[in-house]
Amino acid sequence: MKIATWNVNSVRKRTGNLVAWLQEAKPDIVVLQEIKAQEPTFPTAEVEAAGYKAAIVGQKGFNGVAFLSHHAFDVTARALPGAAEDEPARYVEGRVYTPRGPLTVGGLYLPNGNPVGTEKFAYKLAWMERLLGHARELLAREEMFVLCGDYNVCPTDMDVFDPKAFANDALCQPESRAAFRKLLNLGLTDAVRAFHPDGEQYTFWDYQAGAWPKGNGLRIDHLLLSPQAADRLTAVGIDKAERGKTEPSDHVPVWCELDVAA
Repeated sequence: MKIATWNVNSVRKRTGNLVAWLQEAKPDIVVLQEIKAQEPTFPTAEVEAAGYKAAIVGQKGFNGVAFLSHHAFDVTARALPGAAEDEPARYVEGRVYTPRGPLTVGGLYLPNGNPVGTEKFAYKLAWMERLLGHARELLAREEMFVLCGDYNVCPTDMDVFDPKAFANDALCQPESRAAFRKLLNLGLTDAVRAFHPDGEQYTFWDYQAGAWPKGNGLRIDHLLLSPQAADRLTAVGIDKAERGKTEPSDHVPVWCELDVAA
């Protein structure tokens, strides 16, 4: 079972790139962030032609998430629990059934939080606290789950090309990193670091200042696995080549594979 996350940064602009990648990478489940579209304007026909059904939690012009699956699935959440009625479109969750039992995949677009010291940063930390509570609820089921998406957190200095330059950025604040560590301390596994404990594994390169050709990246897209999922983790990958395509997103797909065979 191949599970992927990708902040596509406007799905209508990247429909061609998305469909080409779906056909080449053949993930079983994909969660998308920053689709910047509502359901009527999402490229449902193109996605279905590639073999996927979609659940969309959209907003006009910004935010927005989607859950794509090759397999039948139940939508188990369209917002992070504890949300107000006017919560931005930042979370979608689905459940598929495998020979090894149910698998829940949550797709999230965590608030950026900049500038630090404002209500935006407080909102980011409050959102992470709600995510922690939901992770506890999922863990209580003792089943496979993956919480994946654009976390907007560089967990360590190893995950940012220039720690000094980002010292005042919300992505690298001690509070943001501490909130991320709380998730790991519940017993979740960072899939990429399980295979690559050291060195740069960037998932994002800004459009500005020549970040891509210079290799100035960040690792902010993560897949966190429950113990039951981590026990079946067999591979991970970062599809870096997508950043070099025409009209690319500033993020690239990140994926893991679980052995769920009977």
